[in-house]
Amino acid sequence: MIRKTRLFTPGPTPLLPAAQFAMAAADIHHRTAEFRALYQRVLEQLKAFVGTKNDVLLLASSGTGAMEASVSNLTSPGDHVLVLSAGKFGERWTAITKAFGCVVDTLTAPNGETFSLADVKARIKPETKAIYVQATESSTGVRHDVEGIAKLIKEVGSDALLVVDAITGLGTTHFDVDGSGIDVIIGGSQKAVMIPPGLAYLSLSDKAWAATETSKNPRYYFDLRKERKNAQKGESSYTPAVALIAALGAALDYIAAQGGGDLAAGRKALVDNAETCAAMTRAAVQALGLKLFAPSAPAAAATAVLPPEGVDSGVFVKELKSRFAVVITNGQGEMKGQIFRIAHIGFFDYMDTIAIIGALEQIAVNTLKIPGFQFGQAVAAAQKAYVEATTAKQEAEPVGAR
Repeated sequence: MIRKTRLFTPGPTPLLPAAQFAMAAADIHHRTAEFRALYQRVLEQLKAFVGTKNDVLLLASSGTGAMEASVSNLTSPGDHVLVLSAGKFGERWTAITKAFGCVVDTLTAPNGETFSLADVKARIKPETKAIYVQATESSTGVRHDVEGIAKLIKEVGSDALLVVDAITGLGTTHFDVDGSGIDVIIGGSQKAVMIPPGLAYLSLSDKAWAATETSKNPRYYFDLRKERKNAQKGESSYTPAVALIAALGAALDYIAAQGGGDLAAGRKALVDNAETCAAMTRAAVQALGLKLFAPSAPAAAATAVLPPEGVDSGVFVKELKSRFAVVITNGQGEMKGQIFRIAHIGFFDYMDTIAIIGALEQIAVNTLKIPGFQFGQAVAAAQKAYVEATTAKQEAEPVGAR
């Protein structure tokens, strides 16, 4: 049979065709009225996509650039910060905050688990300037309770800033950014907005903007004050990624169309889509006799799966790639060989999900020869999960919204 490459990775994700066309046509100079109109429109759309009244800034970088900016712009050497770490990207927060001279208290959770809110509460001190956390730890397929953490900060009367890496969380998790008290939320282009890597975006609360004025850390390219000032004029501080911004505009238009022209409704539909694909996948892999790696706090961005005992998870990665041109991800760092991850973030749907489950069944029967497994078991489990998820969604919606 022919081989059609399909990405099932949590970034980069499959590209939206309309975004690819927009990139190809983006032959405009960045210091023109034409670009300024595009830039201002995209920045305004991003506010609706993130779900905030605050300004959203775009940076020509990967998501890690926005992570660094949220440290260099908000803290000073010697500031006490709390990092909540449960995987490779939590470890990145620790590394960045240490690089900028912060006194770092790291609360860790084992791979595949999230934090006890009681433990988080116990670590918030009067001197804590900021709390850094992932919405989704995509290295292990875990979702953290961001709104629960935000509530804790209010309960203890802390002035700490809550900074959330939602690079894989936006578009896969429902957030009340302003209402819950998230001070900084960060996204990346190669995730739910379905375009190539190269753009990061973030919004800051008024409290976070005030912190940028007192920070004593050096900043140049990632000076958010300068970026905000230029964005108000429809410009970036430095050469922007013009083609990617055009692609982002097309992607946000597509998401709005999924909500009948309402970007907030389209965002909700995108999250619901990821939740449904994730539920289907979790049901399917369990029907294969496999175990979920993060059963107590599973993310909708990606599902992490344990291979059968004695089997390296790389077998699934290699077999899917060699037989079906399907690209999934192995575990990262110390988890390599111990889990494999299937993504649901962005441009995935029901048909994609059924297809990869069918491929997993082929590996279960023909490669691993799992005892007692027959074709159709995993697909049937996914079908039931799909019906349950979509029925629950329809029952929750007002009649006029259907």
